[in-house]
Amino acid sequence: MAYWLMKSEPDGYSIDDLERDGVEPWDGIRNYQVRNMIRDDMAVGDMALFYHSACKTPAAVGIMTIVSEAYPDPTQFDASSKYFDAGSDPDNPRWLLRDVKFERKLAREITLKELKAHPELQDFQLNKRGNRLSILPVSEKEWSLILGLEKAPAS
Repeated sequence: MAYWLMKSEPDGYSIDDLERDGVEPWDGIRNYQVRNMIRDDMAVGDMALFYHSACKTPAAVGIMTIVSEAYPDPTQFDASSKYFDAGSDPDNPRWLLRDVKFERKLAREITLKELKAHPELQDFQLNKRGNRLSILPVSEKEWSLILGLEKAPAS
């Protein structure tokens, strides 16, 4: 099993939305590096941190499971979608997605500030300068450390 951090802007789609929906396609990926992770590295059964980004307090807020194989993102073919890609060929789709399933909210939000302050997470990809990818791999050690912070008082 692998671990991931998947970012979403809470005013677009939040952990509360995923809790309500149960299972949802993680669509709108338009970065080749992230597409390749979805296609080649992610697997059914992998776990992911749901991370609220581009908001007042960016933070890890929940846990979800990857529950489908990669398949074409239908928004790339929908001319009314903000994710439309006129250059994507239905016979060889450019963009893929996977379905995710809500597992639980974290007992408390673990903020970016807290993640950056933790000495054992200094090499965590989210904490690296200039990292703007919407999906990031998380090592088993990082996953355990982050979930351990859930039980500690907020710093």
